[in-house]
Amino acid sequence: MSAHCMLTGAQPGFGNRISHSHRRTPRRFDPNIQSKRYWLPSEGRYVRLRLSTKGIKTVDTIGIEAAVARIRARGVRI
Repeated sequence: MSAHCMLTGAQPGFGNRISHSHRRTPRRFDPNIQSKRYWLPSEGRYVRLRLSTKGIKTVDTIGIEAAVARIRARGVRI
């Protein structure tokens, strides 16, 4: 589960590579996962999150406290 966003739940999608001759072979579409460190003022510590780029934008919009609350509501331990 390394290619998995802690906030949005984004995970790999699966499909086919299609060559010029139109042969199909399996492939994965991985989300753009980044490791980012945020200061969590309520706990007085840093938290390191593995987020997709969409998840990082969501944290910028709603704030780190609300984002951590959502992550914990999904049952992920931080």
